[in-house]
Amino acid sequence: MAVVVVGERDVGFGARVALEQGRALGLRSIRGTLRQPQVWLPGLLFPIFIAAVNTSAMGRAVEFLPGFDGVDSLLDFLLVASITQSVLFGGLAAGSDTATDIQTGFFDRLLASPVSRTSILVGRLMGASVTGALQAMVFIVLYGAFGARVAAGVPGGLLLIAYAMVLALVIGGFAAMLALRTGSAEAVQNMFPLTFIVLFVSSAFFPTESMEGAYRSIASYNPVTWMVDGMRYQVIVGLDWSRAAGSLLVAAGLAALAIFGANMALRARLRRAT
Repeated sequence: MAVVVVGERDVGFGARVALEQGRALGLRSIRGTLRQPQVWLPGLLFPIFIAAVNTSAMGRAVEFLPGFDGVDSLLDFLLVASITQSVLFGGLAAGSDTATDIQTGFFDRLLASPVSRTSILVGRLMGASVTGALQAMVFIVLYGAFGARVAAGVPGGLLLIAYAMVLALVIGGFAAMLALRTGSAEAVQNMFPLTFIVLFVSSAFFPTESMEGAYRSIASYNPVTWMVDGMRYQVIVGLDWSRAAGSLLVAAGLAALAIFGANMALRARLRRAT
């Protein structure tokens, strides 16, 4: 899904070479993340903590509140929300790492080396996407151990993993764009309150049928709601390719926009560096 950046260094680089370089940088991104538990652990623990609190305090809400039709367990309802929240954490971390590379001079060393400019961005987003897939698998297995079930079975689980990978491109692309524009890890981290608000003003943790007023209107038009509802249907009801496709298309459209913006930011930084 990467949009190709054409620079002087890209001349003479074949697609295979650029892909190999992107893969190597992507593996570097994944290894760097795994070696820093303080980066990825909050993205797992925080959604688990929220799910545990909500399940304990409102576990019986599924029995009488509107919007929970067909929901056997609140943990089933929260599975997609937890995946979404965790991936948002991970995507921001990818942007922060890009800014850190700029601040420490590693980015400049890449520019001085015979590396395809495209692979710099592709590698970082590839790492974020693979990390998103790992996060989704952790939540599917962990929540499954506590009774959560994906009604769509294995195909539904694969759809959740695909959703997490594309969503990682969305937040990773926007975070990388900000990192390349500012070169500041702090600026990227300041995106967290915004993503937190967007997530909670959606149907991620509560159905829109139970909301009222402006809150309900905002949540209904929130793209996060469109994505979450389509994926949640696979968990609660069963396999529905049209709903899954709608959810993934919304995520893919946002990912394309984010990657385009990140490419433009990369072009601008390359011009400043030459």
